[in-house]
Amino acid sequence: MKTLAIADTKFHLVDQGSGPPLLFVHGFPLDHQMWLGQIDALADEYRVLAPDLRGFGESESSLEVVSMERYADDLASILDALEVDQPVSLCGLSMGGYVAWQFWKRHARKLDKLILCDTRAVADSTEAALARRELAKDVLAQGTSMLVEAMIPKLFSSKSREKKPDIVEATSAVIQKANRMGVAAALRGMADRPDVTHWLRQIRVPTLVVCGEEDAISVVSEMGEIADQLPQATFTVVPDCGHMAPLEDPAFVNRAIRDFLREAQTETGS
Repeated sequence: MKTLAIADTKFHLVDQGSGPPLLFVHGFPLDHQMWLGQIDALADEYRVLAPDLRGFGESESSLEVVSMERYADDLASILDALEVDQPVSLCGLSMGGYVAWQFWKRHARKLDKLILCDTRAVADSTEAALARRELAKDVLAQGTSMLVEAMIPKLFSSKSREKKPDIVEATSAVIQKANRMGVAAALRGMADRPDVTHWLRQIRVPTLVVCGEEDAISVVSEMGEIADQLPQATFTVVPDCGHMAPLEDPAFVNRAIRDFLREAQTETGS
C-alpha cells in the first residue's frame, strides 16, 4: 500500500504491476479490498491502481458531504501525484460507477476506456434521496454495523451467500469497520448526484458494461439499456452473481476485462 498526501487528505492505495494504467474504483461502503481478485490477476499486464476513496478504508476525510465530482477530482489528483501521464482505463462498481461518469465529464483527457460494473445512470428519486440522508444520520448515531444486515442480501446472489461465505464475511467486516463520517458523507453525496442518462450517447470511449445476473440493485435490464445508449459499449452478464459480480466470480470478470482491453487496444491502437 502507498500513502499519498494530497492537499487536505491522505490517500491509501494499491499500485501494483506495470503497463497501461488500470484504475479500480470501489463501491459503497467498501474499500480497495473488493478488487483483490482483479489486482493480483491483472497486474501481470497492467499497472493496477486501487485507491481507498476519500473517507473509506485508510483514506482520510473530514467533509460532511462528498460529491461524486469530488471523488472524481480526487482520482485525477492521485494520478497526477503518481505521475501517471497516460490515459487510464477506469473500472468502477456501483458508487464507483457514479464517480466514473463524473471522471469522464471532468477529466476526459485522462480517460482511455471505461468498465462499468453493476451501476446506474439515473439519479435517486426524491424518496430514495431522503432515505439516504436519513440513513446518514443513523450511521453517525449508531455506527456502520447496522448496514450489514440490510446490505449483504442486496450485494450478493443467493448462490454466493450459500457457496462463498468467505467473501460475504470479508465484505461484512469491511462494512463494520468503515468510518461512519466517510459513509455518511458518501450517502449525502449519492443523494445529491445528478441524472446522467443524457450524457450516455456522448461518451465515445470504448466501454465494457458488466452486470451480475441476479443484481437486485442495478438490474440486468437497466444496465442493458445503459449499454445500448453508449456508442462503443460491450455488455456482459455474469451468471449466478449479484451486485458484487467482480468479487463473486473474479475469474469470469477478469477474462471479460482482459478480453475487452486487448480488443479495444487492437481497434484503437492505444
